[in-house]
Amino acid sequence: MRATRLVLAAVVCVVVSPPATAATETYADFSMAGVHSGGQFWAEDSNQHDQNGWRNQWTWSPQEGTAESRLAWGDPATWPPDGSERFIQSGGWMLLDGWSDNGTYYRQRVDSEVIGDGLDCTNKQSIPSDGDRQHYVPWQVPSSIVCLIAEGTITEESSGTVIRFRHEQLWFPPGPCSNLYHSGQRCLKQYERWLDDNQHHDGLLREKLRRDQFIAKGKGLAFRIVQYAPTPWTANGRYYWR
Repeated sequence: MRATRLVLAAVVCVVVSPPATAATETYADFSMAGVHSGGQFWAEDSNQHDQNGWRNQWTWSPQEGTAESRLAWGDPATWPPDGSERFIQSGGWMLLDGWSDNGTYYRQRVDSEVIGDGLDCTNKQSIPSDGDRQHYVPWQVPSSIVCLIAEGTITEESSGTVIRFRHEQLWFPPGPCSNLYHSGQRCLKQYERWLDDNQHHDGLLREKLRRDQFIAKGKGLAFRIVQYAPTPWTANGRYYWR
């Protein structure tokens, strides 16, 4: 999910690939990327904040004959939204190119990416560049916790404005999950933290998002979202379709 709306002679080359798994489960099996699909998620409580009585939805739109899928998020009452995220499946990864919104395109490019192990992100290795796009998630579901840290820029193509960002993620192996509407599921968990200098453009990165997302196999995104910052809220996937 987009974390903010404007709002890597003789050369030894080490190629970093996502951790292998004994199973053949892929990110697409959980997220439903590559399938015309969607889901709607509802706020869990009635706290007095911007999630009160709130609901949202997402849809995947695979681009025929390509490895690209567009992911849209928005209010079901005013669907369709103005824009969508552009994801590209390449080798062992799902890459994020950028997103459209506000009548323009936000091109995201990384200048530093690392992959590591576990909650503490040990054994860090640089990830070789693939068109400077962000390596968003391993295509094959990992059997242990994968840490990803990406830093780079977002360029608003209509104005040329450049925003610096840092995106920290942990991807957890699948496990049992349930929410208020569906029990007995199997979920891939994503923890993410997003920082940028949007509206300041001073290189000082400020936290804009911190949350857990659970992605249910065969259903899709936002099975359960627990947001910690900037405003705490919780939502649960209620309806899913293809």
